[in-house]
Amino acid sequence: MTQRPHSYYTATLNQDTDYPTLQGQHQVDVVIIGGGFTGVATAVELTEKGLKVAIVESHKIGWGASGRNGGQVTSSLSGDEAMRKQMHKSLGTEVNNFIWRLRWRGQEIIQARVAKYGIDCDLKHGHLHAAMKPAHLDELRSFHDEAQRRGLGDSVTLLDRAGVRAHLASDQYLGALKNTRNLHLHPLNLCIGEARAAESLGVLIFEHSQVLEIVHGDRPAVVTAQGRLNARQVMLAGDVYHKLEPKQLKGKIFPAMGGIVTTAPLGELARQLNPQDLAVYDCRFVLDYYRMTADGRLLFGGGANYSGRDSRDIAGELRPCIERTFPQLKGVDIEFQWSCAMGIVVNRIPQLGKLSDNVWYCQGYSGHGIATSHIMGEIMAEAITGSLGHFDTFAACKHIKVPMGDLFGNPMLAAGMWYYQMLEKLR
Repeated sequence: MTQRPHSYYTATLNQDTDYPTLQGQHQVDVVIIGGGFTGVATAVELTEKGLKVAIVESHKIGWGASGRNGGQVTSSLSGDEAMRKQMHKSLGTEVNNFIWRLRWRGQEIIQARVAKYGIDCDLKHGHLHAAMKPAHLDELRSFHDEAQRRGLGDSVTLLDRAGVRAHLASDQYLGALKNTRNLHLHPLNLCIGEARAAESLGVLIFEHSQVLEIVHGDRPAVVTAQGRLNARQVMLAGDVYHKLEPKQLKGKIFPAMGGIVTTAPLGELARQLNPQDLAVYDCRFVLDYYRMTADGRLLFGGGANYSGRDSRDIAGELRPCIERTFPQLKGVDIEFQWSCAMGIVVNRIPQLGKLSDNVWYCQGYSGHGIATSHIMGEIMAEAITGSLGHFDTFAACKHIKVPMGDLFGNPMLAAGMWYYQMLEKLR
């Protein structure tokens, strides 16, 4: 059976999962394919609404990007400008308010769930969105002004270079937006904690159970090698990790490999580098992101490999970025390195839709998965139980479908990223 990839998160798990393989037949209201944040969050929402739910996962709960990411829960939305253009048709002038509320909904859901179910996931507040050139500062100032207009002045503060230096022992930033509503956490412990909450509510969870077929029709079902889950509705929440339903889904989402490293414990130096224990990412299109772990390590990620293949030396690629950010860490020991596949959508708008009358799908968060997956879990649970308003808003968005799937899609993404990196240099 597939075990968890080696990472800082797997090494610091509160408790690993050991759910059974699906065997025999079971009957539920809703089957969810995929045991990452989207599947688990939707299961909690549906079960709280009184439905009988099952989750079926090919590997282990939180095995994919949900358990391997940077651990930042922020108000940044992937594809917000594309959303604004497309959703204006259905929402009109309300579109700006809709998008603004989305920016904060993920934090609200996660904080409430952690408190309700007592999930231990190193949850902390505080984040810096950092500017590396004047054009970045203009973007941050625009966001800050909107936050002020909307009454969030106590949560969002614009810092100049000296202000950033008071928060970080780094000289590479011209300024930053400090956001105390944003969160950072141990994502794998959160995902598994939510799965345990779902299980306590009656959700059936099956691991090491790859779905071979989704049966459509009046009586939908999910079929694995050793079992079958019959249901009234099915939701596909496997993001970029599955190859199911290729006729409708192939060519809509593509893998980008993100690399992350974690240093050895830094002791007192951790507090000197980041005295307020803030998560950080910069304003570049291809950005660096980092934070301190609960045991005082620097967890640092950056770049993205759009070939869809893993890097051979993540530590070698990221060490120069770490030492450029914090020269004090030159030669620091790197104890963990790993990668994760992020589901990238060409226009960056999350993809919600239906494959048939009672088979749904939800995918594609383009590097903003922790917050967005929880927002989408809420929207999908509403839709499955009959409240289609928010679902229809996303489902109406048009997406590019690339012929021949990954074969053309990944080179196209790589070319697009090169283009945006060139634009970045000219800003």
